[in-house]
Amino acid sequence: MQTADFLIVGGGIAGVSAVARLAPYGRTILLEAEDGFGYHSSGRSATYYHFGIGKSVVRGMTAFSRAHFETVGANGTALSRPSSALFIAPPEMLAGLDALEAEMRPYSDGLERLDADAVRAVVPVLRCGGDGIVAAVLDRTARRLDSEALQQDYRAAIKREGGRSIAGARVIAIARDGAAWVATTAAGDRFAAPVLVNAAGAWCDGIARLAGVAPLGLQPLRRTIIVLDAPPGQEVRDWPFTKTAVDDFYMLPESGRLLACPVDEVPSEPTDAQPEEYDIALAAAKVEHYTSLAVRRIGHSWAGLRTFTHDRVPVAGFAPDADGFFWLAGQGGYGLQTAPAMSAIAEALITGGIWPAGLTDWGIAPAHLAPERLGVGAV
Repeated sequence: MQTADFLIVGGGIAGVSAVARLAPYGRTILLEAEDGFGYHSSGRSATYYHFGIGKSVVRGMTAFSRAHFETVGANGTALSRPSSALFIAPPEMLAGLDALEAEMRPYSDGLERLDADAVRAVVPVLRCGGDGIVAAVLDRTARRLDSEALQQDYRAAIKREGGRSIAGARVIAIARDGAAWVATTAAGDRFAAPVLVNAAGAWCDGIARLAGVAPLGLQPLRRTIIVLDAPPGQEVRDWPFTKTAVDDFYMLPESGRLLACPVDEVPSEPTDAQPEEYDIALAAAKVEHYTSLAVRRIGHSWAGLRTFTHDRVPVAGFAPDADGFFWLAGQGGYGLQTAPAMSAIAEALITGGIWPAGLTDWGIAPAHLAPERLGVGAV
């Protein structure tokens, strides 16, 4: 039996950031089922910081997280770089664009309304005018996140504080033994701690069931991305993250090519998500609908899971029906851009520390993230 003060299940961005915060308070052990960290959702994200998604709680946590993203990691690598976000609207989405701009404005001082000609100047391949894109909002405060640098920086912090991160440790059983939670892995190793943090992403409800804790009703949703060649002779590196005002399409530059997504949300079981032919074809069709690009070849495609609560606000808090079982779940599509906030929240709630003032400034209180709000109770 290996013992600790905090046992964390899940080595995505939620898990590693929480462990980095908890490690100074005691012995920490992080268990990751896969052979590497950040393999599932954290490694398949669009890796952008922007205010175009989520409710006010999510936007507030995103704003709180900005200071961390503007720093340099332990190995000297920048955790992010400035990169604008462009939210576009054909005529039928103008009301949606107006609403989105109003929602974003309290969180960003870099918003600019663009007409069709200005949109075309920013991203020349977009179909503008007529029944195409007629207006957009450009957010100059957005940033491109480096997911691998973030992971490495958090893991370095864990190591500095003497914490342990164990890959290839799939948890298959959890039991209560006195005041401790005991997790057993497929290899037969056993780990015990009075606090168990459930940060297993799409598998969070499954981990809860192993522990005899009432699940939250989390829903994993599959999303697909395709990779296209850039237009011949055009440098795309400085193109913004481009998304429709209403969830229908987004596109962004990546290593001299373009990533495109149909903003699909296909219900899925927790799994190693793979792209399906229909979703790949849908992504290509959206590219040709919103741009002048002809999709003749798809260089690569992948899919990932985004896991939500029914109100689409993440969960951070102790389970009401199980002492010492802490939920850190439901980050949906905002796990990377809210990780600094979520980990600070976990630190405060688990250690009994002071609630971060920066979150209070954005009107965020523990009750906004508490599992009780979802109606969970005794098993």
